[in-house]
Amino acid sequence: MEIISALHKSNIIIHVSAGSLALAVGLVILIKAKGGRFHLIFGRIFLALLGVVILTGLIGVFIFNRNNFLLVITTLSGYMGFSGFRSVKNRSNNPKLLDIMMGILALGSVSFFFFYFIARGMIWSPVIIYSTVGYLILAVGYDFGRYLIPANQYHKFWLHEHILKMVSAFSGLLSAFSGTVFPQYQPYSQFLPSVLGSFIAIGFMLALWRKRKESFIAGDLSGEKPTGYNRLN
Repeated sequence: MEIISALHKSNIIIHVSAGSLALAVGLVILIKAKGGRFHLIFGRIFLALLGVVILTGLIGVFIFNRNNFLLVITTLSGYMGFSGFRSVKNRSNNPKLLDIMMGILALGSVSFFFFYFIARGMIWSPVIIYSTVGYLILAVGYDFGRYLIPANQYHKFWLHEHILKMVSAFSGLLSAFSGTVFPQYQPYSQFLPSVLGSFIAIGFMLALWRKRKESFIAGDLSGEKPTGYNRLN
């Protein structure tokens, strides 16, 4: 029992440390200019730390039988981080087996979560449960539905998709962190970080839209494709 307890504590320490570092790295990415080598390196560090958070979170749920709500939060942040990385890596909506399998796995995790609630009852705030599960289902639904978008039109969406998903992964981690550190303020300590993340993502996407619009106008006036066209599309 002492060995199991020590392993559980070690898993918690690794989970919290990786999550805290991921939040710090994610904050730097949000503040610094986007694109370039710095963004790429720190983005990979964020994804690596997110992977550690996911692994230790799953260990806590399935091996140490801890808070099963961590499963759906972990699934949401993990899936959004994975899908956000894949959107910028692929830059197309051609179906990939890996993406389809990860979407099915995410939906399977949500199904497990609902079966758990049927057995145990609604022990967490409904606003957190429904918003988290609903957002995950919506994200997976979009990822399957994007295959219906004409390939010659999808180039307009993949960068917006990347922004929304990566910010969502960050805000998911922040929600889990603030909900754990400030349990007396739940559900607001878990819900408000997600709302903040949504506004941040919308702000970045609007800035991208405005930059593209200005770039296209400049290209029309000069009669040439504007600088940065290939990088943005």
